[in-house]
Amino acid sequence: MRQILSSILLLALGALPQAVRAAGAGAADPAAKEDTSQDDAANRDSTPRLAVNITTQFPQSEIFGVKLVNGLPTEALISFTNNEPSPITVSVVGGSLWTPASGDKQPQRSIRNLTSSSYNLEVPAGGSESLSYKFTIDLHPADLILKLFSIAANEKRSLQTLKAFEGEVSVVEKPTSFFDPQIIFLYLVLGAVFGGTGYFVYRTWISTLFPQSSKRRGGKGGERAKASSRGNKKVDPSDQVSVVGADGPAVTSGAKAYDESWIPQHHIQRPESKRTRSGTPRIGRTSAKTNNA
Repeated sequence: MRQILSSILLLALGALPQAVRAAGAGAADPAAKEDTSQDDAANRDSTPRLAVNITTQFPQSEIFGVKLVNGLPTEALISFTNNEPSPITVSVVGGSLWTPASGDKQPQRSIRNLTSSSYNLEVPAGGSESLSYKFTIDLHPADLILKLFSIAANEKRSLQTLKAFEGEVSVVEKPTSFFDPQIIFLYLVLGAVFGGTGYFVYRTWISTLFPQSSKRRGGKGGERAKASSRGNKKVDPSDQVSVVGADGPAVTSGAKAYDESWIPQHHIQRPESKRTRSGTPRIGRTSAKTNNA
C-alpha cells in the first residue's frame, strides 16, 4: 500500500513543473496578443486616408428633417470632391439604420441594412462628381440613425470605406388618398358587407314587427277574387243602354259614354217602318173595281 502511495506522489511531483510552465505561457499570451493588436492599429493608422470630401443631400427632405416614407423610394444625392493628386473610383454605396443611443447602457444598435449599389464612378483629380443612391424601407414609424458609406479606391487599388452621411431620420407611413384604388376597393367591400348584413337583419327581425295589411298589398289571388265578388253591385235596368252592332245588341250600364251633339239626328232617331194592310193583292182589287164600274 505504501509503495502505491509513494508512486502516485512521485507522478504528481513530476507533473507539477509542466503545469507551472503551461501557466507561465498562458500568462504571457495576453501580452503577445495585445502587442499584435497594437501593431495592427498602428498599421491602420499609418495608412493614408483619401483626401475626399463627401456631401449628401435629400431632395425630398422637409424643413423638420429627413423623412423615410414606407413603401416609397428615398433618394440621396451624394457628391464627391477629389482632393487627391490622382483620380479615385467610387465602386459601392450602401448604408444601414441604427437605433439612437440613450446613455451608456443602451448604445446604438443596427436594425436594418440597406441595399448596396454598384456604380464604378471615376472622380478625376481636383474634380467633383455626383451620384444618386435610392433605397426603400418598410419599418414601424420611429426616429432612427441613418448611416451611409461609400467604398472608394485610388490608382494604387487601395480600398477605403468613406462615411457619406450620418444623422437622424424619421420613418413615417405613406399618406393615404381617397382616390387610391386599394382604398376604393376596401370601401366597396365594406359597403357590400354592411348592406347585406342590414338587409338580412331587416328581413329577419324588423319586417316582422310591421306587417302589411291585405288591403294595401291587394292580397293573394283567392282573396282578391273574394273581394271583387263582394264588391259587385247590381245594375239598374233603367241605366242600361242598348247598342245595336253588326254582331248583335250589346248592353252597357251607367251613364252614356258618348256626346249626342256630334251625332246627326237621323242617326239618333230610328225610322219607323210603314205597315201595309194584309188582304187581297192590288191586281184583285183593280179587277173588282172594273166590274163594279
